[in-house]
Parts: sequence; structure tokens; C-alpha cells
Amino acid sequence: MQTGTHQTVRFSAIALGLVVALAGSVLAQANNPSIGVWKGNLAKSKFAPGTAAVSFGLKVETAGAGTKSTVDSASVDGTVRHWVYTTNYDGKESPIVGNCQWGDTVAVTRVDANNSRSVYKLKGTLTVTQTSAVSADGKTRTVATKGKNALGQTVDNVNVYDKQ
Repeated sequence: MQTGTHQTVRFSAIALGLVVALAGSVLAQANNPSIGVWKGNLAKSKFAPGTAAVSFGLKVETAGAGTKSTVDSASVDGTVRHWVYTTNYDGKESPIVGNCQWGDTVAVTRVDANNSRSVYKLKGTLTVTQTSAVSADGKTRTVATKGKNALGQTVDNVNVYDKQ
């Protein structure tokens, strides 16, 4: 009978550990100021020649210990883009699904609670680096993008987003 009790205690301890780990992950995401729907503010944004957008938006949602980002944009040249990636802010490359102008993988690292750094690559070659900052009040997200896009155009853009 002690064997059954011992196994029950061990199972309970393991289950409690999993619950605590999951709760910690959920709490960490609850405090992530990037989570939400963001609409591009064209009036406050700046684009390098040939890389301007007529609209852009971003949805960031919780995905396990990380986030899933969905990006939609339309360029001046009429190109419509839709792409998605999921990352854990661990600096490891994650695949991009869709027609991203920056590349086919992204590696995201959290700098601090409101700031992150994303490194995009196309077929293993660095294209652009982005720094993202969410304002202290959580209402504005500013993304600075530098490098070269998949077409080889120089990119030095600042996209400003308003939280919806």
C-alpha cells in the first residue's frame, strides 16, 4: 500500500510542477506588451526609397512560451504581403510562412520587457535587422528596420504602429 501512496505523491508533485511551469509561461505572456493588434500609422512612419507601404498591420498573440506574429501589408507598387511566424524570443531561427519581403527565417531575442531584436535571413544570408520598442504606456510600437530586402534594396525604415 505504501507503494501506491508513494506513486500518488510522485504523480501529484509532477502534475503540480507542470501546472506551475504552464502558469509561469501564461503569466509571462500576460505581461508581454507586444501582444495585441497593431495598425500601421503611415503619417508617423518613414521608408527608404522604393520600400514604402500604403498600409501595414501586425497581430501578435500568445503561442506557448512565445508568440505568433501575423503581418499584413500593401506596398506602393501594389504588392500585398501576408506572412506568419512563431518564436520563443530565444534567438533561434524560426521559419516564416508567406511572402515576407525580409526573408524566409527570423530569429527574435528579447532585449528587455518592451524591446526586442529580430534578425531576418533569406536562404541563410542576413537581410535586415529590426529593433522593436513598445512605448511605456503600451499604445505605440516602433520598429526600425535596417539592411537590404529580398530584392536587394537598401532598407532604413521606421514603422510606427498604434495599438487597437
